[in-house]
Amino acid sequence: MHSPLANDTAKDASPGPMNVILAQPRGFCAGVIRAIEIVERALKLHGKPVYVYHEIVHNRHVVQTLSRKGAIFVEDLDLIPADSVTIFSAHGVARSIRTQAKLRRLHVIDATCPLVTKVHSQAQHYHEAGMELIIIGHRGHPEVIGTQGQVTGAVHVLSTVAEVEALEIQDPGRVAYVTQTTLSIDDTRLVIAALERRFPGIRGPALSDICYATQNRQNAVRAMAAQVDVLLVVGARNSSNSNRLREVAEHSGTVSFRISCADDIDPTWIAGAKTVGVTAGASAPEILVQQVVSRLRKAGATLVTEADGTPESTVFPLPQAVRLDQSV
Repeated sequence: MHSPLANDTAKDASPGPMNVILAQPRGFCAGVIRAIEIVERALKLHGKPVYVYHEIVHNRHVVQTLSRKGAIFVEDLDLIPADSVTIFSAHGVARSIRTQAKLRRLHVIDATCPLVTKVHSQAQHYHEAGMELIIIGHRGHPEVIGTQGQVTGAVHVLSTVAEVEALEIQDPGRVAYVTQTTLSIDDTRLVIAALERRFPGIRGPALSDICYATQNRQNAVRAMAAQVDVLLVVGARNSSNSNRLREVAEHSGTVSFRISCADDIDPTWIAGAKTVGVTAGASAPEILVQQVVSRLRKAGATLVTEADGTPESTVFPLPQAVRLDQSV
């Protein structure tokens, strides 16, 4: 249902109680749902412990919940006992990590998001075609590290137009790019345009390869930004798509704050606000959104509604290893 105040005159309404609009869609995407379910099913099939390489998704609440159930999260495969059930996170891993896991006889279940796997395939294709590879993304992000690790040789990682202008390529006629799935579409569009100006023959995927969930959540924020005084984005500090949501709101002229949970809300942010928007990154569970709503109700919110939007229906199949009651 659309809020009666969720229109172009929301900010001009007469003083009154605070209203809250929830973005639609928000929160978990299909890749995150799949990754979490893989861990839960692995625990049921194989018992405790099950090891997970990296955070399964970038959310402390999710990681802590799975830890209580028996998942052990590690940043180094050497910390995993040989022959253990091991899950790769939704962000994907480099080929060298797969080789290392095989040498250590780890029983791997891959929770890499299928959309990230698609980017890996693109990177391999361009590399095998003799192209020098550019990754549009953020250095050090697990997804980018995993994509870098799909190829050998020079890989350039950049995220700004300025970095494009400073880029040095061995053969400007043989260059290609792939994108991190969780970037801002607007920022990526500018970077791609800059690459195409410098390297007219550059090859790369369409903007649509930025994941559907990232795009849908950004579109929802854009649509509601002018209707709210303040936007709260629920998501972890290291969640790329959550940080991009906050940036999208600010680029639309709306004050926005990223919060990990309800306790992060500073009362001064919402003081005097007539309408507060709430959204959540693709790795943030709905329980955290509802806790934020409860906190806003205590602060004076009287009406909580959902913005217009189409709920997502995408479902990614589970890997065979957790679909049947069998040993890995």
